[in-house]
Amino acid sequence: MNEAELTAQRLAGARFMARRFRGFLPVVIDVETGGFHAATDALLEIAAVIIEMDPDGTLRRGPTHSYHVKPFEGGRLDPTSLSITGIDPHHPLRPALPERDALQRIFREVRHAARDYNCRRAILVGHNAAFDLGFLNAAVARADVKRNPFHPFSCFDTATLAGAALGQTVLAKAMTVVGLTWDSSNAHSASYDAEHTAELFCIICNRLRDSFREAEERACSLGWMTAEASAEAQMETEAPAPVLPPLA
Repeated sequence: MNEAELTAQRLAGARFMARRFRGFLPVVIDVETGGFHAATDALLEIAAVIIEMDPDGTLRRGPTHSYHVKPFEGGRLDPTSLSITGIDPHHPLRPALPERDALQRIFREVRHAARDYNCRRAILVGHNAAFDLGFLNAAVARADVKRNPFHPFSCFDTATLAGAALGQTVLAKAMTVVGLTWDSSNAHSASYDAEHTAELFCIICNRLRDSFREAEERACSLGWMTAEASAEAQMETEAPAPVLPPLA
């Protein structure tokens, strides 16, 4: 599928995305860091995966935007964390960007996608999302980035979603029980973890489609939606549900 076809498909699903998450565009964020404390420990990698929607309302993983990040001046680098991620922050061939540049590049893509889907802002999706949101907000504050498209404190946590829907909170195990592959040798790469988190989020949300339809019909009956949105909801309800991958 070429870029023009992808854009057309994105626009066709735009009227559904804003309704699905109350005007928020889900964007998966994964960070690799020099420790566990957002205020003091360095941000070393950041990846963003934009969640897209097909014209029938089915969610799917969209493009990935990933960058190596230079440790901020004075940023702590815990040797234990570095041994887990395998990152050498000072490797001469590491193509790292300053925090501000990396954030601005990702935020630019997120703002474009939010505009395409008629969403007022983005909401972070992550596996143990509070960790990723904490590091994102700390980097935004340090770099003095003014146009942050993400909600400052709300997020969607796939560890919680997977625990409720699948009985698994570990990302690798949740991926396995839905029939997808997990390569532990690639884990702790921001782009790899973000892309698999996005796949998991889409599968769970797509499996909840009937529940969303019922709730939307109730919202229409309560007068929480406009007549136009109500008619669109009814049309979507009458459409056949997408075929979803079976549980393993």
